[in-house]
Amino acid sequence: MKLSISKDEIQEKLSNIQNIVEKRNTMPILSHFLLEAGKKGTHIVATDLQIAIKEPLAAKVQSEGKLCIPARKLFEIVREAEGDITIESEDETWIKVSFGKSRFRLACLPSGEFPAWPGVESAEEIRFGIDALSEMIEKTMYAAGETDTRYTLNGLLFHIKPGDGHITVVGTDGHRLALLQQGMEAKVTDEKKVIVPRKAAAELRRFFGGSESVSAIIGKNHLLFKIGDVEFLVRLIEGSYPNYEQVVPPSNEKKVVVSREDFLRTLRRVSIMSRERSNAVRVDIAGSSLAVSSSNPDIGEARDEIGVEYIGEDISAGFNARYLMDALGAMTSEKVIFALQDPLSPTLLTEEGKEEYKCVVMPMRI
Repeated sequence: MKLSISKDEIQEKLSNIQNIVEKRNTMPILSHFLLEAGKKGTHIVATDLQIAIKEPLAAKVQSEGKLCIPARKLFEIVREAEGDITIESEDETWIKVSFGKSRFRLACLPSGEFPAWPGVESAEEIRFGIDALSEMIEKTMYAAGETDTRYTLNGLLFHIKPGDGHITVVGTDGHRLALLQQGMEAKVTDEKKVIVPRKAAAELRRFFGGSESVSAIIGKNHLLFKIGDVEFLVRLIEGSYPNYEQVVPPSNEKKVVVSREDFLRTLRRVSIMSRERSNAVRVDIAGSSLAVSSSNPDIGEARDEIGVEYIGEDISAGFNARYLMDALGAMTSEKVIFALQDPLSPTLLTEEGKEEYKCVVMPMRI
């Protein structure tokens, strides 16, 4: 195998896979990527067995071949390169990398050791816009668990109902929930619920530039995203996702209309004095005033107040300030609706005039 390639081209492609390749060296082959060089096309493949990426590489191929190359080490070499880079294999265990007067010899592994690309069987395909998919991930991922023992919570639920042309994406860690519904070009015949790992959703966004739409092929155990010439394969999380529709309160009566920016700034200020682990703050609503306070016996206390639009009984509740700030930070509207029922019932946050995006936060006892 011998090929030449521009520094910018290979640096961009290797940068895309750095968070996918294995860094702990538990399986040496997973710290490598597969380079397949052919006269009709060249591409690289990387996987951590949960995510697999196949992306094209614009290269001038002098002789064909394929080999597994250490992803991190080649990336470090390429980053210091100047001008075009030549990669040439000596055999199945070594390659030579050269540019200008610089020469490197890098140990590799045979291509036969690389995990096979899984097939996506019993597939159905859906299509939706890049902007819609990006927004759904961005506005729900913060609420998903990261290391929860309830493994299904460490992912995003993609819920597709046949016939209505909508997809709902949900993230929850059991203490808070975010969901966003968007339109799509649906081609499913049956209701689909698939759980995409949080890491996969985060990495998927790297490939959104330059394309207008995404196709997603739904298999039994995998979900294959096709974005232009890039294929992004995800192993789905097995198990049952919580019934999110029962979590969203249908009619919280105490609705407070508040400036999103004012509420966010107040929470940031007051949470400085809250206990670090719980980030607990107290919210008191009375008339046209919303007060936020926190107290830490070891440090001190804080209180701030903002004006709101509210008609109803006075109410107080405790919250994890970080949960409220994450939800407000994911929103973009000028005003939000902070809807409560009682001090210990789920609280609903929505953007004024927008029903498709909902955030639920469970109060705390304080």
